[in-house]
Amino acid sequence: MDKNSLSDKYAKLMTTQEYGKNQPIEGVKFIPLAYHRDDTGEFSELGRVTEGVLQSVEGFKIAQISYSLLLPKAVKAFHLHFNQTDAWYVSPYDRLLVGLLDTRKHSKTADKTMRLILGAGVAQLLIIPPGVAHGAANPWDKPTSMVYFTDKQFSPIDPDELRIPHDSFGEDFWKLTKG
Repeated sequence: MDKNSLSDKYAKLMTTQEYGKNQPIEGVKFIPLAYHRDDTGEFSELGRVTEGVLQSVEGFKIAQISYSLLLPKAVKAFHLHFNQTDAWYVSPYDRLLVGLLDTRKHSKTADKTMRLILGAGVAQLLIIPPGVAHGAANPWDKPTSMVYFTDKQFSPIDPDELRIPHDSFGEDFWKLTKG
């Protein structure tokens, strides 16, 4: 049987799942973390710090550690930094839909977008370099939280932060893909 032998009624509804399309944006890294579970809970070492430098990320000196909670159906997107690198962590017990856009003119991956899920059974740090716009959504029915490290401190007087509308890629960008 092939696609031509399908009823016209169903042939027009058929799509193919995309595999391997979500190749990383230049400078975006995923750092696997040890993840331990037992009867009492979970433990992940997010990183070791020597004189302020996060050992797993070359040249990343921690300047600020933050916590964020996203309520169900919330979208926080997009923003980018000219000078700041972010390192995001979401517990394997939570899930966070992340969107990235490479806004750097001379990058090998300029204008490329990525959609990915953090957490969801995996312990890792997501490293987001300057010039990569980033945002997050929680399309699920329970709150989700994240911890993130930055190599610059936020200044409300002179913020290193620009915004791009959350729907720049259409409302469907933040919807769950069914299939």
